[in-house]
Amino acid sequence: MFELHTQLIKDSVMVGDLSLSRVLLCNDSQYPWLILVPRRADVVELFQLSRIDQQQLLDEISAVSAALAGHFRADKMNVAALGNVVPQLHVHIIARFKEDAAWPRPVWGVQPAVAYADETLQQRMTELEQLLLPHGLQSARSL
Repeated sequence: MFELHTQLIKDSVMVGDLSLSRVLLCNDSQYPWLILVPRRADVVELFQLSRIDQQQLLDEISAVSAALAGHFRADKMNVAALGNVVPQLHVHIIARFKEDAAWPRPVWGVQPAVAYADETLQQRMTELEQLLLPHGLQSARSL
């Protein structure tokens, strides 16, 4: 049975589900940062997914990346699946800007996360739901 790793639960807010992946918003207001987690039990590495799921994940990564890049006018999209701390397969999709605090370095370890304020979080969630609905998002509010 699919369950989110406790660290992902702690560090993010559920936006909703795509066909394969749970979509999470990283609770760091410094970056538009989503995390896709394939809803498959005990998957640590990409190669452990079926070929169909691998293709679906790539399609979802591409769609979410393009949506974020266009909406936020990102200078660069960072897409990464590290898994050194959280072994569950998950893919970070981060819109980056030349003026962000970590540029041009990776975002990890540059500055502590800055959690969203409640009102800002609700606005961002609504914005992301509207952005991803055309890509098949089932909002967490309707799950």
